[in-house]
Amino acid sequence: MAERSGSGRKLALVLVGLGTFLLAIALLVPTYTVGKLKKTPLDLEVTTVAEGTGDILNSRALLAGKAQVDTNVPIVAQRFVTVEDPSDADIMTLQAGQTVRRLDMQGDTGLVSATVDRLTIDRVTSMPVSKDEYPNRVSTIQTSATAPPTEIDNREGLQYKFPFDVEQKSYPYYDINARENYDIAYQGEEEIGGVKVYHFQHTVDPVDLSKADPSNPSYKLSLPAATWGVEGGDQPVTMVRWYTNVRDLWVDPVTGVVVKGQEQQYQYYAREADKPEVTVLKVTLPFDQDTIEFQVEQAKDGQDQLSTFGRTVPIILGILGALSLIAGIVLGLRGGKGGTPAAAAGGPAPAGPADATPSGPAHAAPTQRDWTTDDTQVIPRTEAGQTPPQQRDWTTDATQEIPTTDLRKPPTEK
Repeated sequence: MAERSGSGRKLALVLVGLGTFLLAIALLVPTYTVGKLKKTPLDLEVTTVAEGTGDILNSRALLAGKAQVDTNVPIVAQRFVTVEDPSDADIMTLQAGQTVRRLDMQGDTGLVSATVDRLTIDRVTSMPVSKDEYPNRVSTIQTSATAPPTEIDNREGLQYKFPFDVEQKSYPYYDINARENYDIAYQGEEEIGGVKVYHFQHTVDPVDLSKADPSNPSYKLSLPAATWGVEGGDQPVTMVRWYTNVRDLWVDPVTGVVVKGQEQQYQYYAREADKPEVTVLKVTLPFDQDTIEFQVEQAKDGQDQLSTFGRTVPIILGILGALSLIAGIVLGLRGGKGGTPAAAAGGPAPAGPADATPSGPAHAAPTQRDWTTDDTQVIPRTEAGQTPPQQRDWTTDATQEIPTTDLRKPPTEK
């Protein structure tokens, strides 16, 4: 019994230790693991496609001497985002290649614009990092294959992703066309594909693109008035390209993934901002359905990982830890009370069933049957070292020893 009690105490200690360990892990997992998960993955690779129908300036006709605007043209904007160097545990550099095409023309003739944007962001906040803190950070925009990238120093807003744990407030957003930061305001909560999203929107007022990007010659043109389709004949008229936009974004508040996006772009040539004269591009471009579905899955996957390690795993570990701790305490208390104590050294051993002295008639002195009279005679119990009981033979007046080896047999007659 002592050995069994010792084993119980050992098991109780093991259970208490295991329970304590599991409870500690349950508390640490949300803090440590979720913190690691709340970072944009370095293997990010996302393609978004936006499609619409709109009006667009025919560039070939313009070069031929006529500002012709084609209407109801199918237009697609495609963006491919990958991760480049420098990137590490805290920052990542995104490269976003974006093209806008008109689908009624093939090859280069259908290309409206092409841009390569590279920037280094914080992996948690998704905000551009400063050059002072990260001297090797990247922030460039390239709009021509024959011209080098332009260094951008004023980029302070979000672009391709929102931070984790999005709040219902305005955020700074960088417009790559205007080359300026604009606040994008929270509009309300909606649902897309079973995912709760926050709707954000902002409006970019007319921007003179020739000032935003002086390196692009198409942003400021001097052509005959007749080419522009205005009065003046062959007199040259200088116009600049203006740009406005209404941007809508629907964002998963948990992961910051942009589930859906839409832009209502309007670019036009004019001598004054509020008096458009020749349309360059007028189109509404929302994400297509495939892009939305892909982004929804990206958001759900991110939510599942955060939920698993932030809630499910800690709950399971906490329950198992509590059960183990309780079982260990209960077993320890029962083991402490002990079972039947072992016999003390040198003391009398407890009597077992075979050694117990029966009570009542079974404890009477052994008897011997007198076969001549059929009477039963009581024979006194012989103690160790004493002379065996004797019976007097009355016929010979001699004393005979009565064997005590087996009192159950009748005495042998002589």
